[in-house]
Amino acid sequence: MIIRNILKIAIVQDELISKAGGERVGLCYHYAFPEADFYSIAYNPEGTFEEFKNIKINTNWYSKIAQTQKKYQKYFFPLGIIAARMLDLRDYDIVIQSGTHCSKYVKVNKKALVICYCYTPFRLAWNPDSYIAYLNSKGFSKLIFKITVSILKRIDAYFGKRPDFFNAMTIETRQRLIDAYHPKNEIPIIPPPVNASQYTVINGEKDYYFIVSRLEFYKKVDLVVHAFNKLGKKLIVVGKGTQEEYLKSIAKENITFKKGLSGVELANLYANCKGFLMPQHEDYGITPLEANASGRPVIAYARGGVLETMIPYTTDAAKCTAVFFEQQTEESLINAIEKFETLVFDSQFIRSHAEKFDEPLFVEKIREFVLSKFNNKK
Repeated sequence: MIIRNILKIAIVQDELISKAGGERVGLCYHYAFPEADFYSIAYNPEGTFEEFKNIKINTNWYSKIAQTQKKYQKYFFPLGIIAARMLDLRDYDIVIQSGTHCSKYVKVNKKALVICYCYTPFRLAWNPDSYIAYLNSKGFSKLIFKITVSILKRIDAYFGKRPDFFNAMTIETRQRLIDAYHPKNEIPIIPPPVNASQYTVINGEKDYYFIVSRLEFYKKVDLVVHAFNKLGKKLIVVGKGTQEEYLKSIAKENITFKKGLSGVELANLYANCKGFLMPQHEDYGITPLEANASGRPVIAYARGGVLETMIPYTTDAAKCTAVFFEQQTEESLINAIEKFETLVFDSQFIRSHAEKFDEPLFVEKIREFVLSKFNNKK
């Protein structure tokens, strides 16, 4: 392409070892700039989206150590930070960073345009209470944790000053970026996309509720399990994480756990569910939009990204995409489910809403933003 003769562009993703919204955003940057070189300190082709197998991923020695989320997190301080600093991108005109932490730590040229699509400030550094290991630590372990968090915060704050521009997902996450990094320029909001073409609307009776999530403390999947233990309704949980065995141990027979599904299998579960559940305060949340792209309504905790991506039920179920609940309690969730079951939703309306967040629209927005900022910088 002509642009390759003019610019050298690098895309940096924190890690490519899982399938989540951040990795899809990185993939979209590749679609926007297919001529760009792609970097990440950890890449597991079997752990992330299939599409990355068609891209040359430049990585380093840390990738051999960190092939799973557990190992990535365990060795990140200090090895992951060192690995990120060893990615030398000083030969590039534009460096696009996608992530929450180490994509910001790479070496860049002082004259380069650096744009950081940051989902939220590094959670362990800026919001350590969201980690159960930190909350439950005591004595000497607590002291070590606090020292580590303090160091991580200083590192992240320092490198957070380098980007020329940030992009944010939502109003809430934009304010977090402002508070943490005090950026040089205004932060535009470009909501992450849903790949609507991967999902279809299937009419017919639905007999189960559905949740897709990392099985971690802060995701609040235990809240859903407890509620469905009481309700006795059928629930399918897709995901893996440190709470997997615990959640299985407390779940009754009406709850089924799955993991390692193909994209087609996952899309089928979305399309045939009665409703999708979002119990956590999520920075953004792609999964509710994936449910909407399948024509399915959402039951969500009324905080975070869903406030900007969902249309909540008020008086007309045919013109909404979600039912909200206000407290992260079993009672509040159960009340929302019971209300949900009295409503009749419009699958085509829900699908049309999701298409406003479709991937091709997002790709065009980020491409225009990067090139406009580079042209203004020259």
